Amino acid sequence: MPTFGLTAAPFFEDKNRAFWNLQTAGWAGYFLLRTLSGFANGLTLAFLVPVAVSTATGYSLTLMLGALYRGLMDRAPVVTWTGSIAGMTIAAGLYSLIDAWIFNTIQRPGEAFQIRLFLGTMFLDFVVIAAWSALYFAINYFLVVEEQADRLKALESQASTAQLAMLRYQLNPHFLFNTLNSISTLVLLKQTDRANAMLSRLSSFLRYTLVNEPLGQVTVEQEIETLKLYLDIEKMRFESRLRTAFEIDPVVLRARLPSLLLQPLVENAIKYAVTPQEEGADITVSARLVVDRVRILVADTGPGPGAARPACTMSTGVGLANIRDRLAQAYGQDHDFDARAGAEGGFEVLIEIPFQTEDQPREAA
Repeated sequence: MPTFGLTAAPFFEDKNRAFWNLQTAGWAGYFLLRTLSGFANGLTLAFLVPVAVSTATGYSLTLMLGALYRGLMDRAPVVTWTGSIAGMTIAAGLYSLIDAWIFNTIQRPGEAFQIRLFLGTMFLDFVVIAAWSALYFAINYFLVVEEQADRLKALESQASTAQLAMLRYQLNPHFLFNTLNSISTLVLLKQTDRANAMLSRLSSFLRYTLVNEPLGQVTVEQEIETLKLYLDIEKMRFESRLRTAFEIDPVVLRARLPSLLLQPLVENAIKYAVTPQEEGADITVSARLVVDRVRILVADTGPGPGAARPACTMSTGVGLANIRDRLAQAYGQDHDFDARAGAEGGFEVLIEIPFQTEDQPREAA
């Protein structure tokens, strides 16, 4: 919404106040221009009287026109334009009649009113009324367009929020199924301590996913701690086959990123690198600062993207697509995402995002 003056509030935030301000300023300008024009043409102070009456008449007639136009704006187009043109013509006629009568009374006292005076003022007064009407409709249609744009923006924001929420909660059901199955197995084997520990970690992890807002951001430090909590659950399943390492530059611990951004990447590494190999695999998560950007790398020592995989570990492509969509929603074009084969085998995903902290909030992309 446009703003005028030095205030931050939109000029048309209060439409009623904006109308009265424009109405008063417009007719005050009209009076000033007519006055200056009269003095420039050598007229006396007596000229101010008909100018003042003409200004007051125009002010009053346009108030009534405004009320008429407001009632016609939501009607069918033919009704709106027919009624508006008729109202404008009648108003211009009344305006000219009053101007002519005032001129005849002041400038020609005692003489009979002549129709030529009415016709002489008709053109100017009709132009003034038509200009006022055109400006009135232009401003109102502009406000309608602005309101529609605001509503569209709000709907787009709601759609973006819903999409982010969907992506944020798109947890792999295999993880939950496998974890609950492992807990069930431990209970059957009467390893209640391990079952209780796994259940406690699962509860903490799921609580984290529910408490954090879908659009919320967390620090790299919080994301890594949550990732470790997730890996503690998986290590109870894979034991020594799952080997992890974290290489986190302390400088980036305060950097912010979308919550649970890295969990699907590590989950993919477990599924496609650890699961199909008897010896398991190493998973490395690194994060460092490169100029003003945070570079995050999730790499594994699995068979890589070109190797044959068991049917149970075939990729659906959902995990990487999820990350791409979330990065696009959070950063627009200001990010990098690259999934590729590792230089020494395996698979790695590289993410680069702007370095932002709690003291440096970023506006939505």
